[in-house]
Amino acid sequence: MKFIFGPVASRRLGTSLGIDPIPLKTCNWNCVYCQLGRTQPLKNQRVAFISKKEFLGEIEKVLSLPSSKEIDWITFVGSGEPTLNSLLGWMIRQVKKLTTIPVAVITNGALLYKSQLRKELIHADAVLPSLDAGNAFLYKKINRPWPSITFERYIAGLKSFREVYRGRLLIEVMLICGLNDDEKSLIEISDILKEINPDQVHISWPVRPPAEVWVKPPERERILLAKSIFGEKSLCLFSIDEQTEFINENSLNETILGIIKRHPMRTAELIQGLKHWSEGEVLGTLIKMEQAGQLKKVHRDKTWFWSVSKTIFPF
Repeated sequence: MKFIFGPVASRRLGTSLGIDPIPLKTCNWNCVYCQLGRTQPLKNQRVAFISKKEFLGEIEKVLSLPSSKEIDWITFVGSGEPTLNSLLGWMIRQVKKLTTIPVAVITNGALLYKSQLRKELIHADAVLPSLDAGNAFLYKKINRPWPSITFERYIAGLKSFREVYRGRLLIEVMLICGLNDDEKSLIEISDILKEINPDQVHISWPVRPPAEVWVKPPERERILLAKSIFGEKSLCLFSIDEQTEFINENSLNETILGIIKRHPMRTAELIQGLKHWSEGEVLGTLIKMEQAGQLKKVHRDKTWFWSVSKTIFPF
Protein backbone atom coordinates (compact mmCIF):
# COMPACT_ATOMS: atom_id res chain seq x y z
CA MET A 1 0.00 0.00 0.00
CA LYS A 2 1.35 3.43 -0.96
CA PHE A 3 -0.89 5.74 1.07
CA ILE A 4 -2.62 3.50 3.60
CA PHE A 5 -1.12 1.87 6.71
CA GLY A 6 -2.33 0.02 9.78
CA PRO A 7 -4.74 -0.29 11.37
CA VAL A 8 -2.87 0.72 14.52
CA ALA A 9 -3.95 1.25 18.10
CA SER A 10 -4.21 5.00 18.51
CA ARG A 11 -3.95 6.68 21.91
CA ARG A 12 -6.74 9.00 20.78
CA LEU A 13 -8.93 7.17 18.29
CA GLY A 14 -8.96 3.47 19.14
CA THR A 15 -8.29 1.24 16.13
CA SER A 16 -7.29 3.64 13.38
CA LEU A 17 -6.64 3.04 9.69
CA GLY A 18 -4.08 5.61 8.60
CA ILE A 19 -3.99 7.53 5.33
CA ASP A 20 -0.73 9.34 4.66
CA PRO A 21 -1.13 11.80 1.74
CA ILE A 22 2.29 13.46 2.14
CA PRO A 23 5.90 12.55 1.22
CA LEU A 24 8.17 11.96 4.21
CA LYS A 25 8.89 15.13 6.24
CA THR A 26 6.92 17.48 4.01
CA CYS A 27 6.01 19.97 6.72
CA ASN A 28 5.75 23.68 7.54
CA TRP A 29 6.89 23.11 11.13
CA ASN A 30 10.18 21.73 12.44
CA CYS A 31 9.07 20.68 15.92
CA VAL A 32 11.79 19.87 18.42
CA TYR A 33 9.82 16.79 19.55
CA CYS A 34 8.96 15.33 16.13
CA GLN A 35 9.32 11.54 16.09
CA LEU A 36 10.32 11.70 12.40
CA GLY A 37 13.33 13.93 12.99
CA ARG A 38 14.12 17.40 11.70
CA THR A 39 12.27 19.01 8.79
CA GLN A 40 14.91 20.07 6.26
CA PRO A 41 13.85 22.10 4.38
CA LEU A 42 10.52 23.48 5.53
CA LYS A 43 7.77 23.46 2.89
CA ASN A 44 4.54 25.44 2.87
CA GLN A 45 3.06 25.04 -0.60
CA ARG A 46 -0.08 22.93 -1.02
CA VAL A 47 0.47 20.36 -3.77
CA ALA A 48 -1.50 17.38 -5.11
CA PHE A 49 1.02 14.76 -4.06
CA ILE A 50 -1.10 11.74 -5.03
CA SER A 51 -2.87 10.21 -7.99
CA LYS A 52 -6.64 10.24 -7.53
CA LYS A 53 -6.92 6.90 -9.31
CA GLU A 54 -4.29 5.25 -7.08
CA PHE A 55 -5.87 6.65 -3.94
CA LEU A 56 -9.36 5.43 -4.82
CA GLY A 57 -7.99 2.02 -5.75
CA GLU A 58 -6.26 1.61 -2.40
CA ILE A 59 -9.10 2.84 -0.18
CA GLU A 60 -11.72 0.78 -2.04
CA LYS A 61 -9.55 -2.34 -1.73
CA VAL A 62 -8.97 -1.87 2.00
CA LEU A 63 -12.60 -1.18 2.78
CA SER A 64 -13.61 -4.37 0.96
CA LEU A 65 -11.53 -6.52 3.33
CA PRO A 66 -13.29 -8.29 6.26
CA SER A 67 -10.80 -6.65 8.66
CA SER A 68 -12.26 -3.22 7.83
CA LYS A 69 -15.15 -4.02 10.18
CA GLU A 70 -12.74 -3.69 13.12
CA ILE A 71 -11.74 -0.12 12.23
CA ASP A 72 -12.97 2.65 14.56
CA TRP A 73 -11.63 5.62 12.58
CA ILE A 74 -10.06 6.40 9.23
CA THR A 75 -7.38 8.97 9.99
CA PHE A 76 -5.51 11.32 7.69
CA VAL A 77 -2.16 11.59 9.42
CA GLY A 78 0.98 12.35 7.47
CA SER A 79 4.65 11.58 7.71
CA GLY A 80 4.56 15.36 7.42
CA GLU A 81 1.66 17.86 7.51
CA PRO A 82 -1.40 16.34 5.73
CA THR A 83 -3.06 19.71 5.00
CA LEU A 84 -0.20 20.46 2.57
CA ASN A 85 -1.91 18.06 0.17
CA SER A 86 -4.20 20.23 -1.95
CA LEU A 87 -6.49 17.22 -2.59
CA LEU A 88 -7.20 16.66 1.10
CA GLY A 89 -10.78 17.93 0.93
CA TRP A 90 -11.52 15.72 -2.10
CA MET A 91 -10.02 12.67 -0.34
CA ILE A 92 -12.12 13.22 2.76
CA ARG A 93 -15.29 13.46 0.68
CA GLN A 94 -14.43 10.31 -1.26
CA VAL A 95 -13.87 8.30 1.90
CA LYS A 96 -17.17 9.57 3.33
CA LYS A 97 -18.95 8.33 0.19
CA LEU A 98 -17.46 4.84 0.55
CA THR A 99 -18.01 4.12 4.25
CA THR A 100 -19.81 5.13 7.43
CA ILE A 101 -16.58 4.83 9.43
CA PRO A 102 -15.85 8.30 10.85
CA VAL A 103 -12.98 10.32 9.39
CA ALA A 104 -10.39 12.24 11.42
CA VAL A 105 -7.60 14.60 10.39
CA ILE A 106 -4.52 15.04 12.58
CA THR A 107 -2.85 18.35 11.75
CA ASN A 108 -0.59 20.95 13.29
CA GLY A 109 -3.32 23.50 12.50
CA ALA A 110 -0.85 25.97 11.03
CA LEU A 111 -2.87 26.57 7.84
CA LEU A 112 -6.31 26.92 9.42
CA TYR A 113 -6.12 30.66 8.80
CA LYS A 114 -6.82 29.77 5.13
CA SER A 115 -10.56 29.84 4.45
CA GLN A 116 -10.25 27.21 1.70
CA LEU A 117 -8.72 24.67 4.09
CA ARG A 118 -11.38 25.36 6.70
CA LYS A 119 -14.03 24.53 4.07
CA GLU A 120 -12.25 21.29 3.21
CA LEU A 121 -12.01 20.10 6.82
CA ILE A 122 -15.68 20.81 7.52
CA HIS A 123 -16.47 17.33 6.13
CA ALA A 124 -14.27 15.48 8.67
CA ASP A 125 -15.91 14.00 11.77
CA ALA A 126 -12.98 15.02 13.97
CA VAL A 127 -10.05 17.40 13.55
CA LEU A 128 -7.06 17.20 15.90
CA PRO A 129 -4.77 20.26 15.72
CA SER A 130 -1.88 21.09 18.04
CA LEU A 131 -1.32 23.86 20.56
CA ASP A 132 2.03 23.58 22.32
CA ALA A 133 2.63 27.19 23.31
CA GLY A 134 0.71 30.14 24.69
CA ASN A 135 3.05 32.84 23.42
CA ALA A 136 5.04 33.67 20.29
CA PHE A 137 8.45 33.02 21.88
CA LEU A 138 7.70 29.42 22.87
CA TYR A 139 5.83 28.81 19.61
CA LYS A 140 9.00 29.61 17.66
CA LYS A 141 11.21 27.66 20.06
CA ILE A 142 9.07 24.50 20.10
CA ASN A 143 7.38 24.37 16.69
CA ARG A 144 9.95 26.29 14.61
CA PRO A 145 7.37 27.23 11.93
CA TRP A 146 7.51 28.53 8.36
CA PRO A 147 8.30 32.26 8.81
CA SER A 148 4.99 33.65 7.53
CA ILE A 149 2.94 31.46 9.88
CA THR A 150 3.18 33.78 12.85
CA PHE A 151 1.79 32.92 16.25
CA GLU A 152 -1.00 35.47 15.82
CA ARG A 153 -2.00 34.06 12.41
CA TYR A 154 -1.87 30.50 13.73
CA ILE A 155 -4.08 31.21 16.77
CA ALA A 156 -6.51 33.24 14.66
CA GLY A 157 -6.85 30.24 12.36
CA LEU A 158 -7.71 27.91 15.23
CA LYS A 159 -10.36 30.32 16.47
CA SER A 160 -11.84 30.86 13.01
CA PHE A 161 -12.09 27.13 12.44
CA ARG A 162 -13.87 26.59 15.75
CA GLU A 163 -16.49 29.16 14.71
CA VAL A 164 -17.54 27.18 11.63
CA TYR A 165 -16.72 23.57 12.52
CA ARG A 166 -19.47 21.35 13.95
CA GLY A 167 -17.49 18.13 14.27
CA ARG A 168 -15.30 17.12 17.21
CA LEU A 169 -12.38 19.48 17.76
CA LEU A 170 -9.71 17.75 19.84
CA ILE A 171 -6.64 19.83 20.58
CA GLU A 172 -3.36 18.17 21.54
CA VAL A 173 -0.85 19.86 23.83
CA MET A 174 2.62 18.31 23.75
CA LEU A 175 4.43 18.89 27.06
CA ILE A 176 8.22 19.15 27.08
CA CYS A 177 10.32 19.22 30.21
CA GLY A 178 11.67 22.69 30.94
CA LEU A 179 9.92 24.40 28.03
CA ASN A 180 6.15 24.57 28.41
CA ASP A 181 5.44 22.53 31.54
CA ASP A 182 5.75 25.33 34.12
CA GLU A 183 2.67 26.93 35.66
CA LYS A 184 2.97 30.24 33.76
CA SER A 185 3.28 28.54 30.37
CA LEU A 186 0.40 26.18 31.12
CA ILE A 187 -1.87 29.06 32.16
CA GLU A 188 -1.07 30.89 28.90
CA ILE A 189 -2.03 27.80 26.91
CA SER A 190 -5.16 27.37 29.01
CA ASP A 191 -6.27 30.94 28.34
CA ILE A 192 -6.11 30.33 24.58
CA LEU A 193 -7.90 26.98 24.93
CA LYS A 194 -10.76 28.74 26.71
CA GLU A 195 -11.12 31.13 23.78
CA ILE A 196 -11.12 28.29 21.23
CA ASN A 197 -13.40 26.04 23.31
CA PRO A 198 -12.46 22.63 21.90
CA ASP A 199 -14.50 19.52 22.70
CA GLN A 200 -11.50 17.96 24.41
CA VAL A 201 -7.86 18.72 25.23
CA HIS A 202 -5.37 15.87 24.87
CA ILE A 203 -2.25 16.19 27.00
CA SER A 204 0.67 14.24 25.60
CA TRP A 205 4.45 14.06 25.87
CA PRO A 206 7.29 12.54 23.81
CA VAL A 207 7.20 8.73 23.84
CA ARG A 208 9.17 8.16 20.63
CA PRO A 209 12.55 9.54 19.52
CA PRO A 210 12.35 13.36 19.43
CA ALA A 211 14.14 15.34 16.74
CA GLU A 212 16.41 17.03 19.29
CA VAL A 213 18.43 15.04 21.80
CA TRP A 214 17.71 17.47 24.64
CA VAL A 215 13.92 17.04 24.47
CA LYS A 216 12.64 15.11 27.49
CA PRO A 217 9.16 14.22 28.76
CA PRO A 218 7.88 16.19 31.77
CA GLU A 219 7.79 14.88 35.30
CA ARG A 220 4.52 13.25 36.35
CA GLU A 221 3.59 16.14 38.65
CA ARG A 222 3.87 18.55 35.71
CA ILE A 223 1.47 16.43 33.70
CA LEU A 224 -1.01 16.44 36.57
CA LEU A 225 -0.53 20.21 36.97
CA ALA A 226 -1.40 20.66 33.29
CA LYS A 227 -4.56 18.58 33.71
CA SER A 228 -5.67 20.62 36.71
CA ILE A 229 -5.07 23.90 34.86
CA PHE A 230 -6.72 22.81 31.60
CA GLY A 231 -9.77 21.56 33.48
CA GLU A 232 -12.40 18.89 33.00
CA LYS A 233 -12.11 18.76 29.20
CA SER A 234 -8.50 17.59 29.42
CA LEU A 235 -7.36 14.00 29.06
CA CYS A 236 -3.88 12.60 29.69
CA LEU A 237 -2.76 10.32 26.88
CA PHE A 238 -0.78 7.75 28.79
CA SER A 239 1.26 5.59 26.44
CA ILE A 240 -0.11 2.30 25.15
CA ASP A 241 1.61 -0.42 23.19
CA GLU A 242 1.10 -0.27 19.45
CA GLN A 243 -1.11 -3.20 18.52
CA THR A 244 -0.68 -3.34 14.78
CA GLU A 245 -2.65 -5.61 12.50
CA PHE A 246 -1.13 -4.72 9.16
CA ILE A 247 -3.04 -5.30 5.98
CA ASN A 248 -1.31 -8.38 4.62
CA GLU A 249 -1.04 -7.22 1.02
CA ASN A 250 2.69 -6.42 0.88
CA SER A 251 6.00 -8.13 1.49
CA LEU A 252 7.53 -7.99 4.97
CA ASN A 253 10.02 -5.40 3.75
CA GLU A 254 7.27 -3.14 2.37
CA THR A 255 5.12 -3.60 5.47
CA ILE A 256 7.95 -2.57 7.81
CA LEU A 257 8.72 0.49 5.70
CA GLY A 258 5.02 1.40 5.64
CA ILE A 259 4.76 1.69 9.41
CA ILE A 260 8.30 2.85 10.28
CA LYS A 261 7.91 5.75 7.85
CA ARG A 262 5.14 7.13 10.08
CA HIS A 263 5.97 5.68 13.52
CA PRO A 264 9.55 4.82 14.59
CA MET A 265 9.26 1.64 16.64
CA ARG A 266 11.22 -0.64 18.92
CA THR A 267 12.14 -4.15 17.79
CA ALA A 268 9.78 -5.71 20.33
CA GLU A 269 6.86 -3.63 19.01
CA LEU A 270 7.51 -4.78 15.47
CA ILE A 271 7.74 -8.44 16.46
CA GLN A 272 4.50 -8.14 18.39
CA GLY A 273 2.67 -6.37 15.60
CA LEU A 274 3.93 -8.32 12.57
CA LYS A 275 2.06 -11.49 13.46
CA HIS A 276 1.96 -12.80 9.89
CA TRP A 277 5.71 -13.46 10.12
CA SER A 278 7.94 -15.25 12.63
CA GLU A 279 10.26 -13.45 15.03
CA GLY A 280 13.25 -14.74 13.08
CA GLU A 281 11.87 -13.41 9.79
CA VAL A 282 11.25 -9.97 11.31
CA LEU A 283 14.70 -9.76 12.91
CA GLY A 284 16.44 -10.99 9.77
CA THR A 285 14.58 -8.53 7.57
CA LEU A 286 15.39 -5.61 9.89
CA ILE A 287 19.11 -6.44 9.72
CA LYS A 288 19.04 -6.75 5.92
CA MET A 289 17.14 -3.46 5.57
CA GLU A 290 19.66 -1.71 7.82
CA GLN A 291 22.55 -3.11 5.78
CA ALA A 292 20.83 -1.99 2.56
CA GLY A 293 20.49 1.56 3.88
CA GLN A 294 16.68 1.49 4.14
CA LEU A 295 16.50 1.69 7.94
CA LYS A 296 18.63 3.05 10.74
CA LYS A 297 18.57 2.94 14.54
CA VAL A 298 17.92 6.07 16.60
CA HIS A 299 18.89 6.16 20.28
CA ARG A 300 16.84 8.28 22.65
CA ASP A 301 16.46 8.07 26.44
CA LYS A 302 18.26 4.69 26.71
CA THR A 303 16.04 3.14 24.03
CA TRP A 304 16.72 2.17 20.41
CA PHE A 305 14.10 2.85 17.75
CA TRP A 306 13.98 1.82 14.11
CA SER A 307 13.47 4.72 11.69
CA VAL A 308 13.74 5.09 7.92
CA SER A 309 17.19 6.11 6.76
CA LYS A 310 16.03 9.42 5.24
CA THR A 311 15.01 10.90 8.61
CA ILE A 312 17.37 13.47 10.13
CA PHE A 313 18.24 12.97 13.80
CA PRO A 314 21.23 14.64 15.48
CA PHE A 315 23.26 12.24 17.61
